[in-house]
Amino acid sequence: MISILFQIIIPFILSAVIIILITIIAERYGTKTGGILGTLPSTIIVAFIFISLNKDVYFASQSAVVVPAEMGVNLVFLFIFAIFSYRSICIAITTSILVWTLLTVLLLILNLENIFISIIIYLISLVFTFMLLERVKKIQSVGSVNIHYTPMKIIFRGLLAGTVIAIAVFLSNIGAVLSGIFSVFPAIFLTTMLISIREHDPNFAGGIAKSMIFGSQSVMIYAVAIYFFYPSYGVVLGSIFAFGISIIVMVILLGLRKKIN
Repeated sequence: MISILFQIIIPFILSAVIIILITIIAERYGTKTGGILGTLPSTIIVAFIFISLNKDVYFASQSAVVVPAEMGVNLVFLFIFAIFSYRSICIAITTSILVWTLLTVLLLILNLENIFISIIIYLISLVFTFMLLERVKKIQSVGSVNIHYTPMKIIFRGLLAGTVIAIAVFLSNIGAVLSGIFSVFPAIFLTTMLISIREHDPNFAGGIAKSMIFGSQSVMIYAVAIYFFYPSYGVVLGSIFAFGISIIVMVILLGLRKKIN
């Protein structure tokens, strides 16, 4: 029962609530705020707690090594989705998932065991994708938009997010590297982009993608923190300390959001 709770029920409910909040905040307060808030650690917390319970804290700590690098791959996924969404949603989905798969396979082959190399890969991807969207493609952030919310629209967002993310968390219990990879599978990114394009347009999706890339630092910091904290403080305190640090990072990023176009 505990396994089902952490594998399916909690991820489904948590992700459904998060996606609904992300999209509504982005629609009410603009893509800058919605995108940054949307990258606050959420499903990764549940995934690593589940990994720790099913294995142990040391296995979870080692699984966290690949997370920064995989987050870098996720940023490439967001970048490609945002660029190709101007052509068609089918091309955007197919191309971004294909590139994500190829880069993820490469990470599996590399079998990263050094957290600092993983961080460097993330930082290179962060600078590359953000600067291309901000300076080269000149993707503009979008302000508030008017939208009529209906029960069916809210339910659709929740069901889409809950299903995709519950599957990702369910798979995050294989090997140490695969566990880390699936703990940050770009399910929230994917569902947020799908909803943004379906209910708005590529400009809105591009704006929120750029802000999510910028805000992804809070998730990366959470992964690095649990790598160091889990073995020393255990799951509960380690998760609390890591989440506290990620919130501080998110607050700083929110303060810097005005510098984004």
